[in-house]
Amino acid sequence: MKDVPLRRLRAAALPLTVLGGLGVFAVLAPTGWAYAETARYRQPVERVPATPVALVLGAGIWQEQPSLLLARRLDLAAELYRTGKVKVLLVSGDNRRHGYDEPTVMRDYLVRHGVPEGRVVRDFAGLDTWDSCARAKRIFKVERVTVVTQRFHLPRAVALCRAAGMEAYGVGDDSMGGNRTEATVGGYLREPLAMLKAVRSLTFRPAPAVGGRDEPGVREALAAQ
Repeated sequence: MKDVPLRRLRAAALPLTVLGGLGVFAVLAPTGWAYAETARYRQPVERVPATPVALVLGAGIWQEQPSLLLARRLDLAAELYRTGKVKVLLVSGDNRRHGYDEPTVMRDYLVRHGVPEGRVVRDFAGLDTWDSCARAKRIFKVERVTVVTQRFHLPRAVALCRAAGMEAYGVGDDSMGGNRTEATVGGYLREPLAMLKAVRSLTFRPAPAVGGRDEPGVREALAAQ
């Protein structure tokens, strides 16, 4: 008779265990899909196909300098340019707050590292990954692109850019080691939740938060080759 309460407790806990397992699956499933769906499009610099444009996604600035993760993205973008894998770099970031100009900091860093200023185009309204991809397609008229970000972010970024209508490939920085490790681990932990948010964009493909007229910067930079 003493076992009856224990059996009841186990019986009551079973539905909660099942629901918990289903919840974990629901959170992780979109990320698993993104990894599988984009695997063939994610390549190292030496193997990624050549495209006209690299889309460099913002990752924060501090005192007019790129964050550690953003600096590495910019280093990869500069390498893509130097090796002839891309011709123009579209740097996409946030410029909503006074004194916070992510795209300009990104451009200036690239210029200091040998990329001609005329080959860098700024998108001041890349408020999140979907907006950066959607604006690259709709506003800057990019058709083929190489997305540059960290590896933990790359499956989602490539999936969103392809959903936006571009032939998109991706190059990612593993960002492990040194001062970047903590931020990278945090990125991997946050990514499943970010991917849940991305499902809406993948499904409905909304207009970016900031629209506007067509921007000729990428076309003009390519024409000036």
